Amino acid sequence: MKSLFDVPAPAKLNLFLHITGQRPDGYHLLQSVFMLIDWCDTLHFERRASGAISREDLTTPLPPNDLITRAALLLQQHTGCTQGVHIAVEKQIPAQAGMGGGSSDAASCLLALNRLWELHLKLPELEKLGLQLGADVPFFLRGQNAWVEGVGEKITPISLPPAQFWVIKPDSGVETAQIFKHPDLQRATNPATISVFAADPYDFGHNDLQPVAQVICPDVSQALQVLSDAGMRGKMTGSGSAVFAHSTSGTTLRPVPDLWQVRKCSNLDVHPLQGWASSES
Repeated sequence: MKSLFDVPAPAKLNLFLHITGQRPDGYHLLQSVFMLIDWCDTLHFERRASGAISREDLTTPLPPNDLITRAALLLQQHTGCTQGVHIAVEKQIPAQAGMGGGSSDAASCLLALNRLWELHLKLPELEKLGLQLGADVPFFLRGQNAWVEGVGEKITPISLPPAQFWVIKPDSGVETAQIFKHPDLQRATNPATISVFAADPYDFGHNDLQPVAQVICPDVSQALQVLSDAGMRGKMTGSGSAVFAHSTSGTTLRPVPDLWQVRKCSNLDVHPLQGWASSES
């Protein structure tokens, strides 16, 4: 095997995001449901015998040391692998959106290189590496929609009914750290249960980060208004600035400003790469 082309890296939406407390070390305790959607980046891998790792940006330019490159280097160093790779990236998931694009890219990179380099690492070992890259990477490695708790380390797979969602990403973004350090951030939402969520999964809960994000980035409010004008209840995903709403048939949106991105997405039952690494410990 010398190459792997058209490797998908899907985005996620947070169906809700509640902050239930804060640990003494400053980390926030969360509850959320992460749902995979069919808005994807695409990665292409060509094996190199030299050991060199290089990256080519086919669409949006990425930082030199982005999560894809860091994932490849981390896997190479962890295993002592002497092979290298050239990675071409078709970036479609917007940055600073709360959609997990960077974490998803890192997860797909780990899964693809584990196969391309014939390393045969099990999923638990890849998850430990992924956690060094970002808190959301293990979710994408596991490849199932999930109830997430704690600081993001408690991941319980769940099933969700098929549905479609309007997703709007304003041109402006939001810095996650800026939200979490904001004095107005609410940190004491009562814990929820999976059974209560499951009774109405697409209209449950709220995003505790959203009110602060709307202050920092007024475009979030404008995007939510677009969804409201179409008769839908919008919510922000993650730390924003993307917002979404469960779409019923025939729903259309009014035009949005130039440079905004709008897509009608379907949720995924499982990650397209699920099973690429054995889950046996």
